[in-house]
Amino acid sequence: MFIHMFAFRWKPEASQAQKDRALADIQAFQGQIAGLIETALGMNQSPRGGGYALGGVMKFTDQAAFEAYNDAPEHQALLSWLVPLIEAIEIDFTV
Repeated sequence: MFIHMFAFRWKPEASQAQKDRALADIQAFQGQIAGLIETALGMNQSPRGGGYALGGVMKFTDQAAFEAYNDAPEHQALLSWLVPLIEAIEIDFTV
């Protein structure tokens, strides 16, 4: 299994509607992306979160499935509007 973890700091210009859309769009990958086993997203509740407001974990069957997800049109469409609104951190590993 391959794990993809991420967290976003929102830039000031990000609207609540855009934040809500990001959650919905990422959750919608479930069932659309081959090899995506599970997706969990939520708003950060830790006082030690360093300003990262949204976090998520995606479980893939293997690293190849994750790499295919990176190039998938659905993911690229999300990135096209989301990247300008966030500072992101990612951690990826095999278990």
